[in-house]
Amino acid sequence: MDSPMCLVENADGELHVVPGAIKYLMGLNQKVVVVSVVGLYRTGKSYLMNKLAGKRKGFALGATIQSKTKGIWMWCVPHPEKRDHTLVLLDTEGLGDVEKGDSKNDAWIFSLAILLSSTLVYNSRGTIDNQAVENLQYVSELTERIKVNSSSAASSSHDDEEGGDAQFVQFFPNFVWAIRDFTLLLEIDGRNVTEDEYLEHSLELRKGGGKKNLMYNLPRECIRNYFPSRKCFVFPTPTTPANMPHLDSMDEAGLCGSFRKVADTFCRFIFQESRTKTVKGGHKVTGRMLGHLVNTYVETIAKGSVPCLENAVLAMAQIENQAAVDEGQVVYQRGMEEVKALFPVDMGQISAHHLRSDHQATQAFMKRSFKDENGDFLKALAVAIAKHYAVLLIQNEDASEKKCAALLEKLSAPMAQKIKEGIYTTPGGYELYCSHHDNMVAQYRAKPDKGVRAEEILEQFLREKSLEKNSILQADKKLTENEKKIHEEKERSAVLEQEKKAAEEKRLEMERTMEDDRRSKDEKLKQMEEKTKEEMKQQERDFHRALECKVQEQKDLLEKGHKEKADLMRQEIEEFKKSNTPGKEGGGFLESTVMPVLRFGLDAANTFFQYKLMKGAFMK
Repeated sequence: MDSPMCLVENADGELHVVPGAIKYLMGLNQKVVVVSVVGLYRTGKSYLMNKLAGKRKGFALGATIQSKTKGIWMWCVPHPEKRDHTLVLLDTEGLGDVEKGDSKNDAWIFSLAILLSSTLVYNSRGTIDNQAVENLQYVSELTERIKVNSSSAASSSHDDEEGGDAQFVQFFPNFVWAIRDFTLLLEIDGRNVTEDEYLEHSLELRKGGGKKNLMYNLPRECIRNYFPSRKCFVFPTPTTPANMPHLDSMDEAGLCGSFRKVADTFCRFIFQESRTKTVKGGHKVTGRMLGHLVNTYVETIAKGSVPCLENAVLAMAQIENQAAVDEGQVVYQRGMEEVKALFPVDMGQISAHHLRSDHQATQAFMKRSFKDENGDFLKALAVAIAKHYAVLLIQNEDASEKKCAALLEKLSAPMAQKIKEGIYTTPGGYELYCSHHDNMVAQYRAKPDKGVRAEEILEQFLREKSLEKNSILQADKKLTENEKKIHEEKERSAVLEQEKKAAEEKRLEMERTMEDDRRSKDEKLKQMEEKTKEEMKQQERDFHRALECKVQEQKDLLEKGHKEKADLMRQEIEEFKKSNTPGKEGGGFLESTVMPVLRFGLDAANTFFQYKLMKGAFMK
């Protein structure tokens, strides 16, 4: 993407997605790392985003008191350190813009930034004083603006979320506070401190009750609870006041050296520490999936409802899983084109191509699908592949029949001409006919690549010719009646033998088809089990990350003497453990519940059944 484009438009007090931006995301199949910047208007947010993009210009900086960014703007660039990842930069409309008059969308824009991001950068000016913290008022409203579980999406009660704030911690982004134009010394009580220590000091809670302390602690508690992973950068003024309006056109060398050093450290931290965007369940998000999320969240807000992480993921899963089924079918059909062009082929050839293409199709499905908890979409792919394979088997049989029939017609043509000429109606003609007939059958058998119906078509041909052969036998005056009976019996034995060969040919074809079904099912079960186990491991990692954050927060509260708040945090941690116990859906659950359901579904998705169904329909 050469330059930023508007992703979410804020017009006339309403939020709308921009179709062109969604279209761009839908074509982006790489995983994404999403970094959003929020903050009061005219605090230099856009400069940081341009710096992350590695460009001097891009997001509008503006040199006046007017806010330049409206809605949410997006810039997608190759990630400088994560291979096969795209860095999605989201520059949000400045909060508290006096020109808007109505600031009701500020909270929604802030919420959208949180919902879409891997890392949230809060940009402010001066120092972290009480006013700077209170400007983050939207943090204290998050439980009213975002729900984790669908069961509580319709409720405004924070208590409806099992595990409380810990639920949010699993899915909320890392938090980075960028303080611009910082002119103070990093000292507390005469002691030098780091930027992070300065932030933590600013977020310390006051002891005691009273409305004043409660109001003071509320935004700080919310920041601590929702964003346990916190980082702070303090930026000195980049240049002289006179040069500030021309910041976007200034050469980097003209900026303050200490400012450039902090900016480089900031970018390096964002590149290295910002995680791939994930959603509930630990699923890594691609650009396409991000587009679905943007659509879902903005549509939900437009309807006056509360965005729900679980509902958004379920809606996205339905779309992505159906697309995964479609993609798997395309991969399978493309893989079978090569063998289709060679029809007729023997069963070994078509089976080998089928199993390889089926494996590739399942891999393509697994790569794109997620949250296919009962395997319904995998079963849909299996059925689609079984149907297509059954059609190909029938087409291969038809091609074999045509080739074999044409070959027999060609090989038998000289004999047909001799019959017309009466060559076989003379005494001794039957022996000559049998010699020519046996030679013709030998030529037919020697011809390669006749396909899967070679014996069956020959059996039909011999049965059709038995009347002709018997007529020549009966007309041969050289043979005695006893010799004729011996020849008749010999002919019946030959026809029966050919029937056995044809039946054996069919039996082997059906056995191979059923074996293909078994191997295909086992392969799908194996891939689904591996994918499900990996998803569960990711959920467990997310759980432990959130748990560790909350345990550390409880420890900090105890150290600071906030015993009552620490006790509440302990209760929240216990609730969180009960509702998210790792392994409760582990291997045992997987083997006892998920896999049997999937096995049963895949048993019905077999080629042999589809083949019989189609053959029956075709025969009618």
